[in-house]
Amino acid sequence: MEFLASKGDYIRYFKRHLLLVLVCVVVLVWTDQDYYSLLGVSKEASSREIRQAFKKLALKLHPDKNQNDPNAHDNFLKINRAYEVLKDEDLRKKYDKYGEKGLEDQQQGGRYESWHFYRYDFGIYDDDPEIITLDRGEFDAAVNSGELWFVNFYSPRCSHCHDLAPTWREFAKELDGVIRIGAVNCGDNRMLCRIKGINSYPSLYVFKTGMQPVKYYGDRSKESLKNFAMQYVTSTVTELWAGNFVNAIETSFASGVGWLITFCAERGDCLSYQTRLKLAGMLEGLVNVGWMDCGTQGELCDNLDVSSSTTAYFPPGATINNKEKGGVLFLNSLDAREIYQEVMQHLPDFEIISAASLEDRLAHHRWLLFFQFGEGDKSNVQEFKKLKFLLKDEHIQVGKFDCLSSPTICNKLYVYQPCLAVFKGKGTGDYEIHHGKKILYDIVAFAKESVNSHVITLGPQNFPDKDKEPWLVDFFAPWCPPCRALLPELRKASKHLYGQLKFGTLDCTVHEGLCNMHNIRAYPTTVVFNQSDVHEYEGHHSAEQILEFIEDLRNPSVVSLTPETFAELVQRRKKEEIWMVDFYAPWCGPCQALMPEWKKMARMLNGLISVGSVDCQKYYSFCHQESVRGYPEIRLFPQKSNTAHQYYSYNGWHRDAYSLRGWALGYLPQVSVDLTPQSFTEKVLNGKDHWVIDFYAPWCGPCQNFAPEFEILARAVKGKVKAGKVDCQAYGHTCQTADIRAYPTVKFYPYQGTKKSVLGEYIDSRDAKGIADLLNEKLEAMESKGKRKKSRNK
Repeated sequence: MEFLASKGDYIRYFKRHLLLVLVCVVVLVWTDQDYYSLLGVSKEASSREIRQAFKKLALKLHPDKNQNDPNAHDNFLKINRAYEVLKDEDLRKKYDKYGEKGLEDQQQGGRYESWHFYRYDFGIYDDDPEIITLDRGEFDAAVNSGELWFVNFYSPRCSHCHDLAPTWREFAKELDGVIRIGAVNCGDNRMLCRIKGINSYPSLYVFKTGMQPVKYYGDRSKESLKNFAMQYVTSTVTELWAGNFVNAIETSFASGVGWLITFCAERGDCLSYQTRLKLAGMLEGLVNVGWMDCGTQGELCDNLDVSSSTTAYFPPGATINNKEKGGVLFLNSLDAREIYQEVMQHLPDFEIISAASLEDRLAHHRWLLFFQFGEGDKSNVQEFKKLKFLLKDEHIQVGKFDCLSSPTICNKLYVYQPCLAVFKGKGTGDYEIHHGKKILYDIVAFAKESVNSHVITLGPQNFPDKDKEPWLVDFFAPWCPPCRALLPELRKASKHLYGQLKFGTLDCTVHEGLCNMHNIRAYPTTVVFNQSDVHEYEGHHSAEQILEFIEDLRNPSVVSLTPETFAELVQRRKKEEIWMVDFYAPWCGPCQALMPEWKKMARMLNGLISVGSVDCQKYYSFCHQESVRGYPEIRLFPQKSNTAHQYYSYNGWHRDAYSLRGWALGYLPQVSVDLTPQSFTEKVLNGKDHWVIDFYAPWCGPCQNFAPEFEILARAVKGKVKAGKVDCQAYGHTCQTADIRAYPTVKFYPYQGTKKSVLGEYIDSRDAKGIADLLNEKLEAMESKGKRKKSRNK
């Protein structure tokens, strides 16, 4: 963020927003009652169920509706706190694992909205079954499933979003089955919307695998939305006549794909073009859709005994001469949904794999298998018949296995109830059980991810207790939403670490004894086993942070200090050395929450400041001797000097990596040069060195935040480019001459044999590494240009 270049503007800005800051004072809310009980939901509740439960309570308990109850405000804060924590994937994981102690750094739940907001603005689409509300954890899986999606990114505070809602509902009902209609609440999914570049509401996008997202800019009428969406339905309706009809029916046996044909005659109602096109989209890959004009193809229609408009399904291998024996199905409905359901019922079910052939077939092909217990098992749904088509490009075959025919096989695979699993073409030893939603797009995404990743299902027989190779094991429970959200991220991470680290998941609801043996107390718990060493992962649910965690295990960024090494490395440190030390206790919730941020900060400070930690449970006497009174205690030991403090304690509110890093960098000695108008002219403009300049104002907040970043830059380019700072409050004329309009502004002044322009080259970045890389590129380009010039002169 850039500040206005005038100090007066800044002061007016500050005064204008001071009242807002005072109004938005956050109240910390604590309750000893279980959050799930407060909202009346189970621990396996989905985000949608949590929103629905909170909304119901909010309308009942809101202080606006209970003005005579002196406890109404406090009671509402409790349920609001519960909702704010449980709706957030990472906070929910911390709460499940550590309870309130794990949330001491979090402020959620201190503010709430009016009753009117919860009644009319909150959870706009939560009660609409045709509209799928997508959260951060399931969005990518949905839009990459191979199906066509039309997604509405909205904000509950946006009036245009509420105006669109009735139309969006009608639109969803009309195209249900042809296009997946989704909605993303950007109020609850800010990060997702930011990543997708959503900056206005409502924003409507079409998503399809293999295609860039397409934004809709038209008017928001149902017809316009439908016309826009239908142009991305790639299915076609074929016009049939005597010349191609017989061939189409006969070749359907070889292709295994039947035909749904509408015969349009003078008598009766014929399916409209839109309905036929809609059916083509709904049945894509399963059934060909065509139509015939009996007015021009009268003889053929007469031969088929078609005297009035009708629609018929010709299965693969149907015979035209004897329609009854050929299994031709005549349909009387004009409703696309009814026709679709009837045709789907007549499509063949998945192949049932026998126990005798199972191992051989799984060893030579990728399979998605539905495990059922007897023929009466209704675990399958008609829509799943689309799986063959949707998984065709990944070469995944789809079948069924009846566990009653061979209980031994299912027991060996830890299958004790109806489920589905992906086998990766290496027999029964390399497979993964699906624990997500039993809906088509989630199963497709799981199958595609699983066959291309290296995560397997574990049990007592293959658990890596004494394995020489390192393993990452995720202990989880299928009912736990944060557990399900973590699984796709593990698959992503496994692809990056293939051959270096094995990945497995253990279902603690099935293998309770094994989980108890490893002292698993909350889900998910992710542990790396490296022979005798065991390391628990405490970070966020993202592949990137898992990879960072593994890299930190290989090359630790934090030094584990003992009293002896603390004395040697910290107290007797070299004069120019700086140390940051975290005094912690393993049982302390805030300490556990800090640990991944502490490691991340250490990696960011690598080479600048040494980082360590002291386990005060293990070295209690030492910590007491060092006057550590609470955990975590963060101390910075600066460069030694006669006047320096022994250490500085961190008292900031935020304990994330970036806040801690910014605080620490403030204690680095300055490498950049403070310039006056005279030295700016003499050294920068007239000198023979390259310079990078930070134009700043002392009162500017972003300038203060950027100052330590600029010092990192000064160190990174030392010896190649000199770094200087100009105070634009003290030397306003110099900054005005350099055309500085906002603070901070970074400019590059390269020396190219002549006096430099006072305007310099503007650099649009506030990241030290990014600026350093840019400067190095510019220097290399200048050097290359100079060599070419010398070569031409020779």
